[in-house]
Amino acid sequence: MKDKRFQGKIAFVTGASSGIGLAITRRLIDEGAKVAGLARNTDKLNGLVEEYGDQFIAVPGDATEEESIKNAVEEVVKKFDRLDLAFNVAGDSRSGTVFEQSSEDWNYTVDLCLNGIFYSVKHEAMQMKKQGVGAIVNVTSLNSHVPMYAGAAYSSAKAGAEMLTRNAAIELAPFGIRVNAVLPGLVETPLTKSLTDVEDIYDAYMARIPENRPAKPEEIAGPSLYLVSEDASYINGASLVVDGGWEQTGYPDLSKFL
Repeated sequence: MKDKRFQGKIAFVTGASSGIGLAITRRLIDEGAKVAGLARNTDKLNGLVEEYGDQFIAVPGDATEEESIKNAVEEVVKKFDRLDLAFNVAGDSRSGTVFEQSSEDWNYTVDLCLNGIFYSVKHEAMQMKKQGVGAIVNVTSLNSHVPMYAGAAYSSAKAGAEMLTRNAAIELAPFGIRVNAVLPGLVETPLTKSLTDVEDIYDAYMARIPENRPAKPEEIAGPSLYLVSEDASYINGASLVVDGGWEQTGYPDLSKFL
């Protein structure tokens, strides 16, 4: 049985229906928290309600729409009276080189990976400020630090989200709110499946990752929960890279595969 270190805590997770967000949601509930999960996939959210009962509430919404985030946080507070922990995970990418990417695809990626985190932090922090306490984790990416061929929109948005995390940390610390970032490397999620299912691309990644494998979503959930725990009470504005040592070797050249 897992340690119930989050017993009685109320958490909000964006992108809760799959991948890293789902792993964080499950781990939080296993450790005693009640979780409100936001995602666009209502069927998967309803499945979590059936699985966890009153430990989970579904708040269907779109992280790219500020009103959607605002309403979701208000729903959490209406149901549970407060918000203790928040994990901003929702993300996606539409690739393209800088000389050919459409404005539509650029805006889609930046809206979700940067603006969505801004809206989330803003409204989570407004509630936590009233309480005088709270902890937020933004899931960015190794690409906050390392460029990726045909990934300018994603890398730029994730780098922006990392700086947003640092800025939020200094602005919110006086109100008892900590804000940190987790920067995953390659993780087995629906977002990366189209890449890792291609043998040559998979091999190019493995040539760069010292651990010689992708992470499981659960291996990102653990560090994410650590950052909101009491063990991390003096960590604020940090960027925790969780990549199997990949940042030390650089990103593979994907241009030959596109």
